[in-house]
Amino acid sequence: MSQELFTAAQTGDAAQIKTLLEAGADHAAADEAGETALMHAAHGGHVAAVQVLIAAGADVNAASPQGWTALAKAAYNGETERGYVEVIEVLHQAGASLDARIFFGITPLMLAAGGGDAPVVEWLINHGADVLATNEGGRTARMMADDKFYVDVINLLHEAEQQLGVSVDGSCSSTRVAKPQVVNLMKPTTH
Repeated sequence: MSQELFTAAQTGDAAQIKTLLEAGADHAAADEAGETALMHAAHGGHVAAVQVLIAAGADVNAASPQGWTALAKAAYNGETERGYVEVIEVLHQAGASLDARIFFGITPLMLAAGGGDAPVVEWLINHGADVLATNEGGRTARMMADDKFYVDVINLLHEAEQQLGVSVDGSCSSTRVAKPQVVNLMKPTTH
């Protein structure tokens, strides 16, 4: 029954998920990679499926052996080349951490920045994700966006860093800590 639940989560079939859960499927079951149905639904951007799983008691902060959480899966999907703000919002409202780290210390903000997803980056910044976090290699989300020349993402992160007192060269000129708020004035991209 677990495989049916994973398949329903991957396709976003919320009605089938609900039926399977009512029939005794375990929302906490993990597949061979250690990922739950909630992670699969989040990775595909399936809001209704995510909501059904959360309502059934799925742990929004459950992590695979590599550290993947549902929120990290929703932050950027390399197959669709986008993240899913709506899913991230539902997960965050249910208590999901915005800064949980996956392998090599990568945060959801770093995933979205490295993928060039400005709407996800903007949402994460505006809801308190750690803009100055570094991975195990000492790299920030802005550095990851810089590597691929994602100008709109770079601008969002640069503005957020400036609000936190970080100068252009990356040094911190202030000990003042504030919650950055940015507004994306770039034309929305279609993925």
